[in-house]
Amino acid sequence: MAIPHSTRNHLLAALSPPDYGLLEGHLTRIEFAVRQTFEEANKAVEHVYFPEDGIVSIVAKSRHEQAEAGIVGREGMTGIPIVLGNDRWVNDTFVQVPGYGLRISTSDLRRALAESADLRDMCLRFTQSFIAQTTQTALVNARGSVGTRLARWLLMAHDRLEGDELPLTHEFLALMLGVRRAGVTTALQKLESDGLVIAKRGAIHVLDRAGLIRLADRLYGIAEAEYRRLIPGSRFGSDKD
Repeated sequence: MAIPHSTRNHLLAALSPPDYGLLEGHLTRIEFAVRQTFEEANKAVEHVYFPEDGIVSIVAKSRHEQAEAGIVGREGMTGIPIVLGNDRWVNDTFVQVPGYGLRISTSDLRRALAESADLRDMCLRFTQSFIAQTTQTALVNARGSVGTRLARWLLMAHDRLEGDELPLTHEFLALMLGVRRAGVTTALQKLESDGLVIAKRGAIHVLDRAGLIRLADRLYGIAEAEYRRLIPGSRFGSDKD
């Protein structure tokens, strides 16, 4: 089935018609299930995914610990090692919020990247924006309060999902923020009392995005601005403001 260039994935939509054409015949639209594994640490990556809805987490792991290093949604792609000329890395990549998107084999993507310097440049631009996200995550984890970190993460999820209802559990947020579940519950209660969100069973409804941005205290927005700078025509991170 041919995939229209009006795809909801921002990175694919930013490609020129010739570059998109190099990928189009190899893209397959699939649904993403919760906890579906896309990449395993130290194992060769077989497919690259371009989400159109949902959230994919890149998780750093040690023998006994794990924490989220970054997320990808409709703004980008998985398969960072492939873009960088390798075939694997030390992180796990799996679906945290279900959705759908497009899949291509690593061999087909490699051939397309070898054929077009412009396509390779666009994928590297996304990779740079993803690095900006991970460095900002390191900063906020070192300097931000649990409430500030939670506000930033909710904004990042809001950017990548349709509507204002975020299908996120307390357990999931605790893993992503690297804190105890009780800490997430306390922080969410404060956001609710301030009228910023409504926490439901298995979901969080965003009421006041501008208020969350103020609470994030400039720890949200730098990576999103970098993405907009690097990806021509994108309004990612500002299209809901």
